[in-house]
Amino acid sequence: MSLTDRILPLAGVALGALMSYVMSSLNERTRWRRQQAARWDEHRLTAYAEYAHAVKELAAGYRTLAVARGLTPGPVSPEPSSEVLAELGRLESRRSALSETLALLCDTEANTASKTLDHCVWRLECLARGIATEAEQNWDQAYLEFRQARDRYVAHARADLGVPGAVARDVAWPAAWRPASRSSSSR
Repeated sequence: MSLTDRILPLAGVALGALMSYVMSSLNERTRWRRQQAARWDEHRLTAYAEYAHAVKELAAGYRTLAVARGLTPGPVSPEPSSEVLAELGRLESRRSALSETLALLCDTEANTASKTLDHCVWRLECLARGIATEAEQNWDQAYLEFRQARDRYVAHARADLGVPGAVARDVAWPAAWRPASRSSSSR
C-alpha cells in the first residue's frame, strides 16, 4: 500500500470527526441561545406587565384625588388622607423601581414609550395635587394623553415580545350603557 492509500482514509476520519464536532457545537450554541431567549422573554413579560399595572394603579389613585378636587366627575371621594398620600408614594416608588428593570431588559422603543408614560403620570399627579405647572392643564385632556401613551407602551411591549397584531380593535360603548354624567371624551 502506498502512503497516499494510508493517509486518505485517516484524513477522511479526521475530517468526519472535525465536521461532527463543528455541527455539535453549532447545535449546542443554537439550543443555548434559544433557552436564553426564552428565559429573558419571561423576565421581559413580567417587567412589562408589572410596570403597566403599577402605572395604572398610580393613575387610578391620582384620579381619586382629582375627583376630590372637582377636576373630573366620579364617585364622591373623601379629602386625601395621609394614608392615601403614603400609598401613592409607595406606588410611585414601585413604578420607579420597575422602570429600572425595563431599562435593563427591554428594547429602546418600549423604554422610550415607558418614559413618555412616566411623564403623563407625573402630569396627572401635578393636576391631582394642585401643583402649578408652566402651562394650563385640563384633567380630561391629560387623562386622554395618559391612556394614549399607555396604549403606545403596550403596543411596543407586545412588539418586543413578538406578539403579533394590535391589542384590540375599537369597540364603541353602546350609548344606552354610558352613565349620564360621563362625557364621551373621557372614556
